[in-house]
Amino acid sequence: MNVSVNSEEIYDIINPTGVFCNLEWIASPSAKLHIRFLKAIGYSSKKEDKANRLLPMDIQLGWLRDTGFVEVDCYWKWLEMALL
Repeated sequence: MNVSVNSEEIYDIINPTGVFCNLEWIASPSAKLHIRFLKAIGYSSKKEDKANRLLPMDIQLGWLRDTGFVEVDCYWKWLEMALL
């Protein structure tokens, strides 16, 4: 089952002292690092899904702040994967 929930829905149901962790794909800061990521997961630019539109981490962190979350940060990052 594929369930899609946005950050506003999470914010509304999470305990005020709770923690929300989101493992998310993020954009690489450069084309060179993007190619490195693709190689690390066994992909090539030809095999890559062109429909993927990754956004920079700072934009995604801003969305969480705009929703009302505080103490927003990236707690772990490996190339194009980040735990926000």
